[in-house]
Amino acid sequence: MAAFNPKMRILVVDDMNTMRKIIKGMLQKMGCDNITEADDGNPAWSLIQEAHAAGRPFEFIISDWNMPGMTGIDLLKNVRSKDEFKKVPFLMVTAEAEQSNVVIAVKAGVSNYIIKPFNPDTLKGKIDKIFVP
Repeated sequence: MAAFNPKMRILVVDDMNTMRKIIKGMLQKMGCDNITEADDGNPAWSLIQEAHAAGRPFEFIISDWNMPGMTGIDLLKNVRSKDEFKKVPFLMVTAEAEQSNVVIAVKAGVSNYIIKPFNPDTLKGKIDKIFVP
C-alpha cells in the first residue's frame, strides 16, 4: 500500500450529517480536499460504481457501521466482492467496541476500524496504519 496522499479521492459515509462534517473537517486539516459524502451505504455504493465507471475511482472509503439503509458492513462486503474495488482501503467507523464486531469487520476485509468518539490524532494514526509507506 502506498503512503497516504491527501490529494486522493475520499468517500465519507455516515447517516449523521454532523459526523460526516467532523470527519471531513479532520481530513481537511490533514490537507485532504477531494472528499465526497454519502448519507447511507446505498448512495455510497452507487457513487463508488459511478466514480469507477467515470475513471475517477475513490481511493479511500471511511464508513460508519450503523446506518438505516445499507450498513457499513454490507457496503464493505459489496466493495470487497468486486475485483475492481477489492484493494480500496476501507476504514470502518463504529460506536460499538464489541470484539465480535471487530472480528466480523476483519473477516469482511476491513483495512482498519476506529471507535467513536475519536480525535484527529486517532484518525490520523488509523489512516497511517492503513497507508504504510
